[in-house]
Amino acid sequence: MRDAWSPLLNYAHLSGLLARCGRAGDLRLGTALHAVVAKNPAHFRLCPHRSASLHHVLAVWNSLVAMYARCGRRGDAARAFDEMPLRDSVSWNSLLAASASAADALALLRRMLRAAPGAAACDHATLTTVLSACARADGGGGTGAASLPVVHGLAVSCGLDAEVSVGNALITAYFECSSPGSAERVFDAMADRNVVTWTAMVSGMARAERYRESLSLFRQMRHAVDANRASYSSSLLACAGSLAASEGQQIHGLVVKAGFETDLHVESELMDMYSKCGLMEDALRVFRSCQDPDEVFLTVILVGFAQNGLEEKAFELFAEMVGKGIDIDANMVSAVLGAFGASAPFALGKQIHALVIKKCFGGNTYVCNGLINMYSKCGELQESIEVFDGTPSKNTVTWNSIIAAFARHGHGSEVFGLFESMKADGVKPTNVTFLSLLHGCSHVGSASKGLEILNSMSSQYGIHPKVEHYACVVDMLGRASQLDDAKAFIEDGPFKDSALLWQALMGACSFHKDSEVGKYAAEKLLLLDPDCTAAYVLLSNIYSSEGRWDDRARILKRMREKGLRKDTGKSWIELEKEVRSFVMAPRSRPDDVLMQLSAVASDQEDLVESNAL
Repeated sequence: MRDAWSPLLNYAHLSGLLARCGRAGDLRLGTALHAVVAKNPAHFRLCPHRSASLHHVLAVWNSLVAMYARCGRRGDAARAFDEMPLRDSVSWNSLLAASASAADALALLRRMLRAAPGAAACDHATLTTVLSACARADGGGGTGAASLPVVHGLAVSCGLDAEVSVGNALITAYFECSSPGSAERVFDAMADRNVVTWTAMVSGMARAERYRESLSLFRQMRHAVDANRASYSSSLLACAGSLAASEGQQIHGLVVKAGFETDLHVESELMDMYSKCGLMEDALRVFRSCQDPDEVFLTVILVGFAQNGLEEKAFELFAEMVGKGIDIDANMVSAVLGAFGASAPFALGKQIHALVIKKCFGGNTYVCNGLINMYSKCGELQESIEVFDGTPSKNTVTWNSIIAAFARHGHGSEVFGLFESMKADGVKPTNVTFLSLLHGCSHVGSASKGLEILNSMSSQYGIHPKVEHYACVVDMLGRASQLDDAKAFIEDGPFKDSALLWQALMGACSFHKDSEVGKYAAEKLLLLDPDCTAAYVLLSNIYSSEGRWDDRARILKRMREKGLRKDTGKSWIELEKEVRSFVMAPRSRPDDVLMQLSAVASDQEDLVESNAL
């Protein structure tokens, strides 16, 4: 006699439907099919003596557990799993896939191994699922990172470490848990590798900022397997990180040859690479060649313009996007706000703020951070404060932005109060935080406080000062007229060969008219950066003040031979929503100036000779 439910469904149909529900996230139909199983217990009871239908019934239960897991209903998946009197590796793997954390996955793995002594139920899918959970965990350490060696050891004991899929999962997990050395050892030990293996290594090394190793692996990969979209994207990420423009252009050629030039992800990486290498014309060509750009693609080009000092291009492109009716998202708004500087059109900034309100982006932390910086750089500190107070979820960048705003406007005392509030809010300071604190010390003229803050970075917060922090201290000592102390600070510090520090000291000497220390700083700077225009200008001014016209003429001649020109000062004002810039027009051509300087020097020589007579 045929089963009562057979005309409607059979085991294969039911398993297939449950699998479709899982892929589509159709929980409503999935629970209805679960009801079919529950209402027909005679047909879905896992009885070992019914060997003919055992496999089919088990497949239905496994599909049921997998459906709940894919729909994100881990509790329902666990209850369905517990109702199964008989399980296989697929059953355990389906429940493992629903694990919310590495700890849950590892606890279930231990339970699985106890239920099947000798790891009989453990297969390659089990290990890859657990390794994925470890990788998704806290990728800088914690449960996932601590458990990786244990899972790796289990793979070896089960004889599954030679499986390509397990090796790939181990490489990915080690990179996610900040252990590139371990990932490299797994890779070296693998006898068989596929495109996923190579891509995981190229991508992992790039994300670990080991850019040269990433590019070297990409070159080796091309001799072993055909690179895919992800491989090219990862190699371009390595080029962007190492500013390897030549290699990036070569990979661009390979991308075109392989037919991936229309892939949005690859095109985005190409634009990012060109932007970071300062080749914005090439980045713009990639942008214009795209037929259907998405939000990420548009954001990348806006960020590129902002990072390369092409703020006006960023504003024009953003206005073009709005005019074309392109759907503007929060990331695009954040990117264009990052282009605002002191000379940016404030009227445009207010219009963007209005767009933020209209599109309800006010709850986006990154947009709020951009607005704080925009108002601060445009001279509107009060507006920055209002945006900061209205930011619902403040992160480190939010606090850094408002602290920098107060420091930029010369409110040094308030900077330290905000720093204490930041710590009280449970937010950890970063390198950028201390840059603003040191700027605040410069404005209040407290050199001792600044040196104390610099020393506290490593001793209290575990942050190693960078050259920018030392430059702030040099500027701070210079503002306090402690030029000899600033000079000693540079020479006794770890960055004495940094042009940035000597330039900061040179600027302070120019302000305080200290020709002796200024000359020393300028000469040091020219040794480190022979093309530094500011050093030539300062030396020429010092020689003029000392009446050393020959030396001044020699310095100006060197400038001309190197093709260097003094940076032109610029002022600007915003009138009728347009920023207008003003510069001082030169009254004489450079050759005329040099001729005049030579004539002055000649007159000086004649004067010296006549005095000698």
